[in-house]
Amino acid sequence: MQSFELDKTDLSKLRKAIEGDDQLLAGTLAEYHASEIAILFENINSEDRQRIINLLEVEKASEVIAEMSEEAHPEELLIQLHPDKRTEIVEELDYDDATDIISQLDEDEQQEILEDLSAHDAENIRNLLSYHEETAGGLMNTQMIKVNIDLTKKDAIDEIIRQSEEIEEFYTVFVIDDEGRFKGIVSLKDIIKAKGNVKITDMVNPDAVYVKADTDQEEVAKLLSQYNLTSIPVVDEELRLLGRVTFDDVIDVMENENTEDILKISGVSEDEELAGNWIDAVKSRLPWLIINLGTAFLASAVVRYYENTLAHLAILSAYMTIIAGMGGNAATQALAVTVRRISLFDLTDRQAYRTVLKEFTVGMINGAVTGLIVLAFAYFFDANLMLGVVIFLAMTGNLIIAGFTGAGIPLILKRVGIDPAIASSIIITTFTDVFGFLLLLGLASKLLL
Repeated sequence: MQSFELDKTDLSKLRKAIEGDDQLLAGTLAEYHASEIAILFENINSEDRQRIINLLEVEKASEVIAEMSEEAHPEELLIQLHPDKRTEIVEELDYDDATDIISQLDEDEQQEILEDLSAHDAENIRNLLSYHEETAGGLMNTQMIKVNIDLTKKDAIDEIIRQSEEIEEFYTVFVIDDEGRFKGIVSLKDIIKAKGNVKITDMVNPDAVYVKADTDQEEVAKLLSQYNLTSIPVVDEELRLLGRVTFDDVIDVMENENTEDILKISGVSEDEELAGNWIDAVKSRLPWLIINLGTAFLASAVVRYYENTLAHLAILSAYMTIIAGMGGNAATQALAVTVRRISLFDLTDRQAYRTVLKEFTVGMINGAVTGLIVLAFAYFFDANLMLGVVIFLAMTGNLIIAGFTGAGIPLILKRVGIDPAIASSIIITTFTDVFGFLLLLGLASKLLL
């Protein structure tokens, strides 16, 4: 069994082979799995990628290109290849993989590739290109096993054998009627175990889960996970069977969606590639930092308002960062949990209310506990019990606000149609900074001066 762990030794070995002749390079490549080569491609230049692809057998070359990440731009590699090699690779790819790659090219480049394909392959890829890439139609593969509901066991097996010649793996047999409408699913095991005169109509499960072509990819992922499916059928408005979405496609979707949410929560645009250069990173992040700078001026305005208080109680400045920092961290925790709940479930009004109430309660308890710790610190190190009381009240109040806004803001944004992962972090940071300073300095002005 091959090991798929990559380290610097792998890359060094490949670089050395690249410097040698084609025979040495081909021999070295034979030691690597297609997915390993795809990862190694991220560390070599375009010319070396082309050379390697041209040395590989078509089947392995297509696997390498299919395994390449979006950020490695497999479409650029594909369009640079000789038309004959390119056509062989595209025809070897599954239709969904081919569509994903070709869709990233300009329209004229897409046409250049499609014109070299067989009419059947080109038609299937064009049909898939018509769907939005983040829907079930954009994810689906039109290659699947389907049988007519009126077939007998023997005829169904003959049909499955015929269709399976062009499909590498399948776990489910989809059942249709004479008009191609989806009627349910049947397992290959049930067909094999059935008696010879049994018809598919007697074995079909008509309650099978399916999705429409325009169903969002996140919903598709949820259904596959919820019902533990290996694949899910995709139908049109008339319930005609169009294709299937498999679990491996959904794994990619979930990874991409999670990465997108993490970047958004951090104030980074989803357009920024993880492997992108510094120019793209600056363009992506600077606008959010400028917005954050504007909100930071609000917190600064609170501090300026209580300038006289700080002049008399300079010790407060040492605790301001603690109050603001704790509030920001608590709000981020509540935000992360809430955004994740929103992405996994369609929260009802009651569930949304309970989510906010839970984070409010958590904030109050955590605020009281951490506030007591700081109170004790202020009493023993600053010999000032009232200062500790003020800090305790400010800490408790700010963590309550952190929990309330961390849960409430994303739910409100979701309700008004704004992606809660995009703007939530900036909004809640503003709340915790402004109210944290306001509580600390305001209470100090009333109780300590």
